[in-house]
Amino acid sequence: MSGNTSQLQVGDKTVDMAIKKGSVGPAVIDIAKLYAQTGMFTYDPGFTSTASCESHITYIDGDKGVLLYRGYPIEQLAEHGDFLETCYLLLEGELPTAAQKADFDYRITRHTMVHEQMARFFQGFRRDAHPMAVMVASIGAMSAFYHDSTDISDPHQRMIASMRMIAKVPTLAAMAYKYSIGQPFVYPLNSLDYTSNFLRMCFAVPAEEYKVNPVLSRALDRIFILHADHEQNASTSTVRLAGSSGANPFACIAAGTACLWGPAHGGANEAALKMLEEIGSVDNIPKYIAKAKDKNDPFRLMGFGHRVYKNYDPRAKIMQKTTHEVLNELGIKDDPLLDVAVELERIALSDEYFIEKKLYPNIDFYSGITLKAMGFPTSMFTVLFAVARTVGWIAQWKEMIEDPSQKIGRPRQLYTGSPQRDYLPIGRR
Repeated sequence: MSGNTSQLQVGDKTVDMAIKKGSVGPAVIDIAKLYAQTGMFTYDPGFTSTASCESHITYIDGDKGVLLYRGYPIEQLAEHGDFLETCYLLLEGELPTAAQKADFDYRITRHTMVHEQMARFFQGFRRDAHPMAVMVASIGAMSAFYHDSTDISDPHQRMIASMRMIAKVPTLAAMAYKYSIGQPFVYPLNSLDYTSNFLRMCFAVPAEEYKVNPVLSRALDRIFILHADHEQNASTSTVRLAGSSGANPFACIAAGTACLWGPAHGGANEAALKMLEEIGSVDNIPKYIAKAKDKNDPFRLMGFGHRVYKNYDPRAKIMQKTTHEVLNELGIKDDPLLDVAVELERIALSDEYFIEKKLYPNIDFYSGITLKAMGFPTSMFTVLFAVARTVGWIAQWKEMIEDPSQKIGRPRQLYTGSPQRDYLPIGRR
């Protein structure tokens, strides 16, 4: 490999392949013409060594524990900005001016109401339907309610669809929660900011006045910022693949939401909380730590380590601080699950086994604890993830649609089934 090309020897044939370099991170070998030149494909289950696209949005360096949105470190955005500012950044590529932010916030705030007929749409679900099932269906159904913004070839309609989803998905999420607990839907309030409005729609009831706790609102806003995008993960890749066929944006985001539902993806914080419930009390922690260290024991500590981050998850550092702010604000002192979590955190940050294997508490560990303390049931955890990630999906979808090199996704395969054979009449089988 030298210069701007790489050579691959296949039998007696030498194939030249271009090397493309990004602004930061590893370069890539362009294999687009490999099949035409060799009659062979590459084999890469999970696409872990394959770049599926060129993107300007999010950069991750898992070894160094770096996460950048449009070049800005996640720590700076979470510490100094708010979620809607992050939304503008992901969509437009730059942080907004004061006037741009005021206009963006105004337009999002005044599009938070959903079509009134959607309330009747919800009545078709069983009362015990999982909120994520409701979210997949209701986001997909938006294309039936807002079909005046489904023409993906029209930049104006793409913009309207994007704004509608950022504004209305939290309202749908709150409706899914209210429906699951049998309480009446709460309409959005334009005088509140994005996250405060969402908390009110989830926890207010008609019988009494609801006052938003600013500490909890700021904590949830940070959680939304930290989850807003994460490069070409499973759900984002699903959105891009669905979008590559020309599907409408609501269908694409519904597809991403369905993918996020998987326990290996968006359900990880719910799995972390279930693990805490299994441990039960601080007294049981030594036994479970021993089980985690035993290679022959199937038990695994959920919420520790990360597939991408081989160092400390940069989002976890912010979430750790946020978690303790929420616990202190709420004065929770007698919750055994939170006691277990705090002690597990202490052990993981001081035990040589965890430090050596870099099994640090990740964002799922802290966000699960925080959301539980705020009053959300575990069934809502992935829904909140979807609310936050909607803007990332939209930004990635928009970038893909506007990419002139974009084509319909069509992964190849290594076929290992039967070769061609002849049909036999049923009496001869």
